[in-house]
Amino acid sequence: MDVGFIGLGVMGQPMALRLAASGTPLVVWNRTPERAEPLRAAGARVAADAAEVFARAGTVLLMLADEAAVDTVLGRGTPDFAARVAARVVVHMGTTSPEYSHALQTDVRAAGGQYVEAPVSGSRVPAEEGRLVAMLAGDESAVQAVRPLLAPLCRETFVCGAAPDALLMKLSVNLFLITVVTGLSEAFHFAERQGLDRRLFLDVLDAGPMASGVSRMKAPKLRERDFGVQAAALDVLKNNRLIAEAARRAGLASPLLDACHALFEETVALGHGGEDMVAVLRALEARTAATAP
Repeated sequence: MDVGFIGLGVMGQPMALRLAASGTPLVVWNRTPERAEPLRAAGARVAADAAEVFARAGTVLLMLADEAAVDTVLGRGTPDFAARVAARVVVHMGTTSPEYSHALQTDVRAAGGQYVEAPVSGSRVPAEEGRLVAMLAGDESAVQAVRPLLAPLCRETFVCGAAPDALLMKLSVNLFLITVVTGLSEAFHFAERQGLDRRLFLDVLDAGPMASGVSRMKAPKLRERDFGVQAAALDVLKNNRLIAEAARRAGLASPLLDACHALFEETVALGHGGEDMVAVLRALEARTAATAP
């Protein structure tokens, strides 16, 4: 049977294109039809609706924005749910709360399907280049079947055990990412407002021990004020909230995350939620302007 892919957004479209280019027999669907046209050109079958994807595919990858979108596509809570997931492997690749994923796994299993959590670390460019990092959890046999399927998308895949441990791993990684990019943006803002040469500052950073793949991806965007989306500020805010909720449930302090949460809320409130996460710079600039004499 074909492999299904539903959700052709900023991340999903390049991921699906890499699968199509690898020769994976692919059937795709997206709520906005024009997002599927590059997949049609790449040789994938474009389904008329989500139900057709499940009818044709034995394994269905979901790269959807939130829990409501996943439930809608699966027909969860309706008679369509069992018909769609029975004898299928449902691969949940988006970022949702761990509690939601655990409950979804229970429902999929009860309907006769198998379930895999497979969130990925990386943004649009790594998705285009097949350099994502996947974290897998769920039904062991399904995890082992899905892992090689993700090879065209990922430079590494890690098996994390039982669900929702893959999502908890993803949230842990994202906590580090959010604080690092916010710190980089604040350092850039500090250097710029001190009158330093922006390019020289970033060159010094890149030559030292603080350089990383993240800094090398985000530093040019800060220098050029390029806010074209790789990972949208609104999505970062959603991830921030998920991590904060998980921390509160576990009784964990998260002071750096809480500071980032406030800054990304301000970024979104300023109208920059659709821009790249380095647009947090705009919130920093707004705070500076508010304190100016």
